[in-house]
Amino acid sequence: MPLSASQAFLLLLLSSILSLLYHSLLDKTPEPAAPHRTIRVLLWHWPFGRSYSLDGDKCLEMYNISGCVLTDNTSLFSTADAVVFHHHELSKGLASLPVHLHRPLSQHWVWMSLEPPDNSANLEGLNGLFNWTMSYRRDADIPIPYGETVPGGAAQPMHAAPNRSCLVSWVISKYRPQQSRARVYQDLKKHIGIEVYGRWNNKPLSRRKLLPTIAKCLFYLSFENSEVKDYISEKLWRNAFQAGVVPVVLGPSRATYEALAPPHSFIHVSDFSSAAALAAHLQRVAADGGAYDAYLQWHRTHRVRTSTDWRERLCQICVRYTRLPARRVYHDLEAWVNM
Repeated sequence: MPLSASQAFLLLLLSSILSLLYHSLLDKTPEPAAPHRTIRVLLWHWPFGRSYSLDGDKCLEMYNISGCVLTDNTSLFSTADAVVFHHHELSKGLASLPVHLHRPLSQHWVWMSLEPPDNSANLEGLNGLFNWTMSYRRDADIPIPYGETVPGGAAQPMHAAPNRSCLVSWVISKYRPQQSRARVYQDLKKHIGIEVYGRWNNKPLSRRKLLPTIAKCLFYLSFENSEVKDYISEKLWRNAFQAGVVPVVLGPSRATYEALAPPHSFIHVSDFSSAAALAAHLQRVAADGGAYDAYLQWHRTHRVRTSTDWRERLCQICVRYTRLPARRVYHDLEAWVNM
């Protein structure tokens, strides 16, 4: 029996409505997510010749970072997304760049160093080769600081141990009289006693004895060998903070320490007009338990996190990979290092 005109119209209308509903549902159905891309990071040579195991998925196993494969197998050069070169070995001629190999257009070369500019020689031959920098500096493409301040602290602040037997300690192995830290030390010791350890005065400390020895004193001289941008080394993060003492710092500006270190956790040399004034301040704080403990109150709200494993640093490349500038080239790497 043929459909009437009105029935045909209703059938057409119903078909159109069903079609619209069907396509509407299709539009709202999420497309399957693209598979997470694995980033392959090749370490061309180990820093200072000390290697670690890269077997398995180290970034995932140790740091819960997925999609990141680390290797030191140089035969995999052509498959690497990023190739990392540590500057010390390049500058000393202990390693060379693989400029003789075909470099994939999508491959990124990473210049890595935790040393200040004074210790980064022979940079002039590296121009136009590197895409990313990996350094303690905050403006590096992949920042890898010696330590950092993170939220979360103990219920009670750390207090000065009652058996602290000295006022100030300092651990120094490479003493150079022309450095600022040497001049400040020489002036400061005229006014207060300073317990000095390290290879310089034939009193080296093993790693096991380092922190317990520093912890015997109230203050520690966290003096950097270079007063340059953002350079705050283990002298603060490990030697002072992990020993539970108050650091006296010499390095970058007070503003830099304030941005990176826990609040009211340090005494900056630049705040005093002379070594005598600094010595007097240390003696006053040492005599006043409340004043000393005020420098430790940050333990209530913050904690310090340090990084010493090169594998953790390498994994940070994968964390930042998608946000890094794909076409950056350092045509004057020396200028950036000395900035």
